[in-house]
Amino acid sequence: MELILESQNLTDYLAEIPNIIDFNTPLVHQKVKWIKAQTNEPIKQAELAFEIARDEIQHSFDIESKAVSISAEETLNSCEGICFAKAHLLATLLRAMQIPCGFCYQRVLRKGTVESGYALHGLNAVYLPRIGWFRLDPRGNKKGIDSQFLIATEKLAYPIREELGEIDYPNIFTKPLDSVIQSMLNSTSTKELFFNRPTSI
Repeated sequence: MELILESQNLTDYLAEIPNIIDFNTPLVHQKVKWIKAQTNEPIKQAELAFEIARDEIQHSFDIESKAVSISAEETLNSCEGICFAKAHLLATLLRAMQIPCGFCYQRVLRKGTVESGYALHGLNAVYLPRIGWFRLDPRGNKKGIDSQFLIATEKLAYPIREELGEIDYPNIFTKPLDSVIQSMLNSTSTKELFFNRPTSI
């Protein structure tokens, strides 16, 4: 897939976004400090950040939690969040280390059938020198889902089935979609959020 950048300026993919992508909150600062202590190689830093978002944060739908996390700090504090929150966390960790990171989306079946309707799924795109842009999906693995840190060949959470109306959007956005953030802010529980998620970009 040929990815489509919202901006040609890499600095737009490094910016903080108040209350969502904040670099200097306590837990974010702690995680960034830990990653930098392990390695100074950007590709290794990116892999460690991805593993934190994918593995240390439980997916709220998987554990049937009610709490809605939005920002990176909230997600680290609760150790849970849906795909959007995990993508916010990964972007925060990477941008805090001066690694450009954007936001990507897919339209997937809400419950596996066309009758159940559609919802957006959030993931990330990362830029590294001499490599370029590539996508990562920190959704979190479970039976039937095996997302990995791979560059040459994507290994994302969901195979997109175009014949069922699912869409793999090629866009790399500089910030989360407003519709995504509003759906999170307007949901009092993840049960509400499951149905409030936007159906398209």
